[in-house]
Amino acid sequence: MATNRNISLPKAKIVERRNITADLFVIKLQPEVEFKFKPGQYATLGSNGIERAYSIVSSPEEPLLEIFIELVPPPEGQLTPLLWELDEGESVTIRPRAKGIFTMDSKFSNQLMVSTVTGVAPFVSMLRLYIAQQSTGHRFHIVQGASYYDEFTYKDELEKTASQYPDLLSYIPTISRPDEGKNEGWIGEGKRANLIVEDYIREYDLSTDDTLVYVCGHPGMIEDVKGRLAPKGYTVKEERFWKE
Repeated sequence: MATNRNISLPKAKIVERRNITADLFVIKLQPEVEFKFKPGQYATLGSNGIERAYSIVSSPEEPLLEIFIELVPPPEGQLTPLLWELDEGESVTIRPRAKGIFTMDSKFSNQLMVSTVTGVAPFVSMLRLYIAQQSTGHRFHIVQGASYYDEFTYKDELEKTASQYPDLLSYIPTISRPDEGKNEGWIGEGKRANLIVEDYIREYDLSTDDTLVYVCGHPGMIEDVKGRLAPKGYTVKEERFWKE
């Protein structure tokens, strides 16, 4: 979504910035206006009149708005190169209302969440709030795919949560290029996320009656997971991340 309309939008200051890799970074924002959202929704951020939607990592109870961003070079990328150049203390525009319906459906006891790289953002938000509110009755299964293991930005947090709450969360990171030198030393799964989902479902005996499958990230991954699971009767909820 892009716009060049001359309208006045609220600002959000970059309070913290952390570079993860050469093309991944995390920013934490302090909006100048009240900004309410539900886990799984997105914020519309902008710079120089260009706007894009970004899923929110933070929970609604946190004081800052956390966003996990992949740098996409021009010509495909229009906004992320501008955001990449911004430092702490500088600002972006923010639409005052969060949007999106990719939110948690509590009717299903098993929450199977499949993502690629930045697509883990809404799942982290859902999990953080669930724990903060001391909710019960659900189990989270987060499968995250990436090309390289240094792209698992929230791996430490998710593994710590899985260790502290073993009955609440299972976290399975998997890399698609296990034989490349950059992944030397990796001892986890070595396939694309969409290729291990069915094995995981069988291992944990996740039935169609009590399992909701969320897919977030690369459109190709989403289509493959839907093609594998929807015909078997699983309910699949999707959120696509387009590179731009």
